[in-house]
Amino acid sequence: MIKNSAIYKEDIDYVTGLDLPWEKLEKKTVLMSGATGMIGSFLIDVLMNKKDLDVRVAALGRSIEKAKTRFDAFWGDDRFSFYEVDINNPGALSGLSSKAEYILHLASNTHPVAYATDPIGTVTANIIGTDNLLSYGAAHGNESFLFASSVEIYGENRGDIDRFTEDYLGYIDCNTLRAGYPESKRAGEALCQAYISQKEMDVVIARLSRTYGPTILKSDTKAISQFIKKGVSGEDIVLKSEGTQFYSYNHVADSAAGLLYCLLKGETGEAYNISDDKSDIALKDLAGIIAGIADTKVVFELPDETEQKGYSKATKAVLDPTKIRGIGFRAHYDMEEGLRRTIEVLRGETL
Repeated sequence: MIKNSAIYKEDIDYVTGLDLPWEKLEKKTVLMSGATGMIGSFLIDVLMNKKDLDVRVAALGRSIEKAKTRFDAFWGDDRFSFYEVDINNPGALSGLSSKAEYILHLASNTHPVAYATDPIGTVTANIIGTDNLLSYGAAHGNESFLFASSVEIYGENRGDIDRFTEDYLGYIDCNTLRAGYPESKRAGEALCQAYISQKEMDVVIARLSRTYGPTILKSDTKAISQFIKKGVSGEDIVLKSEGTQFYSYNHVADSAAGLLYCLLKGETGEAYNISDDKSDIALKDLAGIIAGIADTKVVFELPDETEQKGYSKATKAVLDPTKIRGIGFRAHYDMEEGLRRTIEVLRGETL
């Protein structure tokens, strides 16, 4: 298990050691959707390993068996509880027994094959699921709600800006299957603003860059995840385009840190880009770094029809981190170090 990796423990220690107002979470409950996902599972490891903090975690997910395996170390801990729910279903949260002072909504389809094969679920998690969680928070003493949004809400960069700032309004062709993800994230953000206005909730929006790390799921079909899996197994890195796409990335530890900065230091109604310019890179260069670490080579292969449907059309999607730096966030890992650490951890795992 990655939890036994010394490198992974260092990642957790980095986040638990951040200079944040952790006292806000003292004797509080953090309700988290998407608990078994890449970022959610890492955040739970952080909160449960913050030894000087008395915080309770109520984790939401769709598979109790998956959760028992992932969170076996916490299963008997009275600070941890897991609820097998589909947040898109009406009344899905009615069985929760915990008060939820802090809510993090991380549940979402986040990779191309999921967008293409489950477009309805992609949209509903970001709108209906968001509404269900916001409504629950409004009714159960919520002190702060964090909505995990995405770089995807900016759409395509048509050459009118170098880096996406939080006030940029990008182009998205809404009449496509692929638009379900970014458009529903946009709608989720609008829903957050509605609850701020109508229910006087404290809601902060975090716009994540493309995230990678040792908690990647076996089902993840993002390009970087496929590259990492190939690197771990010692296979050639398969590039399914010319690789000129230029994107912002974050190691999962930095994405988790950014979310905590937003939750604990962000201002109500504001959106924050979680990114760092040390991890802005072209896809072909990313593939090259992984091939170098794994001592393999990069090869070209055409994507299949399902993959093609789920791919983003954006060729440049780089986030401006100025705003989140204003509340103290700085990324810890650059691209090469983050990838090297990820591959070293996963070499002890079966993906």
